[in-house]
Amino acid sequence: MIPDVLILSRRDIAALMRPRDYLEAVEAGFLAAATGRADTPAPMHMTAEGGAFHAKGSALAGDDAIVALKLNGNFPGNPQARGLPTIQGAILLCDAETGSLLAVMDSIEITLRRTAAASALAARLFASPDAHTLTICGCGDQGRAHAEAMSQVREFTCGFAWDSDRDKAERFAKEMSAALGFEFSAVDDLASAARASDVIATCTTARTSFLGPDDVSPGAFVAAVGADNPDKTEIAPALMAKARIVADVAGQCAQMGDLRAAVAAGVMAPDGIYAELGEVLAGKAKGRVSEEDIYIFDSTGAAFQDAASARIAYRRAMETGAGLRLNLAGL
Repeated sequence: MIPDVLILSRRDIAALMRPRDYLEAVEAGFLAAATGRADTPAPMHMTAEGGAFHAKGSALAGDDAIVALKLNGNFPGNPQARGLPTIQGAILLCDAETGSLLAVMDSIEITLRRTAAASALAARLFASPDAHTLTICGCGDQGRAHAEAMSQVREFTCGFAWDSDRDKAERFAKEMSAALGFEFSAVDDLASAARASDVIATCTTARTSFLGPDDVSPGAFVAAVGADNPDKTEIAPALMAKARIVADVAGQCAQMGDLRAAVAAGVMAPDGIYAELGEVLAGKAKGRVSEEDIYIFDSTGAAFQDAASARIAYRRAMETGAGLRLNLAGL
């Protein structure tokens, strides 16, 4: 008999998962990728009027082997023009042994949180242990998720919030100060704030780089998150060339991350990165090796992060009875 399919809303997933769960999930995903236990084809990119669609899938081996396929729409103008999220979509989770569809779940929460968790995981390995100042560039949902996730791995005492919309930065600073227990200040001068920061997260939809080599101090860690397609960039090629680059997926970063822009500018080779994050977790490369080096995590988003996160959410839902169950086949 074809099993029922579990339907999980964003609210269901938010109730089931905590920041530490996403840290656990993305670490498992990166380790699986680095040790040959994840099959992750190249993502599919489809352009649309005012945005784009991305399809990403991954198979994870193990006792409960699964396959996850995510389709996301990414429409940067949605919040202002329509009151809708920038990113919307769904994840299909399947049993890799039987082919059965196990779950259909909203992708917004998982995409948001697993992206931030990957940055936090990289910060745990490459940010200075004494890091105390955090700057968030881009004060939307992803910026909030990054502030929360980064606070899981370092003890910050102050933060800066920067956005092209000053009102958003002000709201972010107020909300995050209350939520995280240290003071955020909204700033107009990003360069000064970034130079004073130990950890910087760029979570924007920028198509022109805004963080340059003179804006980041020696020893800082940068999570570059916004360049999730070839038309976007946040980090100036000269800064990429100056830093040690840690990629989520090297080949993908060379196609659509800030590494792509640096290669196009002729200042880096596609294989000129320090390491992939999974290689460090698997012991194939070291974490921070110098107090003076700038480290940049080039994050383009990998399907094994979605798959590992969806697997945990599914387990929790089955344990707690969360979600709605439907027989989609009608059998």
